[in-house]
Amino acid sequence: MEREHISAIFDQELNDLRTRILAMGGKVEMMISESVSSLVNRDSALAERIIALDHEINTLEVTVDEKCLELLALRQPAGRDLRFITLALKIVTDLERIGDQCANIAKRARELNDEPPLKPYIDIPRMAHWTETMLKEALDAFVRGDDELAIKVCKDDSFVDELNMQIQRELLTFMIEDPATISRALKLNYISKYLERIADHATNIAEMVIFMVKGKDIRHTIA
Repeated sequence: MEREHISAIFDQELNDLRTRILAMGGKVEMMISESVSSLVNRDSALAERIIALDHEINTLEVTVDEKCLELLALRQPAGRDLRFITLALKIVTDLERIGDQCANIAKRARELNDEPPLKPYIDIPRMAHWTETMLKEALDAFVRGDDELAIKVCKDDSFVDELNMQIQRELLTFMIEDPATISRALKLNYISKYLERIADHATNIAEMVIFMVKGKDIRHTIA
């Protein structure tokens, strides 16, 4: 009976850990869309809020890390539970880094908002939507233990890479044709690269979900 009681407590602790990660993930998803919105809508006040929110994400990472280490020390999990907790440690690291990239986007947006627009923003919002979807699906795969959805996320990363390359080529054309655009084009170039890195972090999470479900490391193997 005591063992069953301890098992029930452990299950609740794992559920609590899952809830904390999803809450952190939800905030980071919002940061992706809002950071790009601060650029598209030239909303520097929103950019400032996203930059400030990054500190909250850092605090959440520390909180989840501490909980994971506590569970490892006190419960000594094995098998899938052990993979789940070690995965949680890695996921929050990726989420924290996504938060950093969103803050970087907001900083560049704040700078660009003080200058005339270089061009209508079409591909960057598309890229942001795609990366946000990838992150959401990676976290959904984590919650459901859905390795097929995780594999989809890994494959979708190539589309974001293609969009990034397309944006880079377009910005290079602007800089070659008019040197006065170089500063603005470089900042947009940075934003595109930040979004591409966010997609990479979402892919990292998806790859770890596959490891959690199948116990198989598939990094660098999905084309």
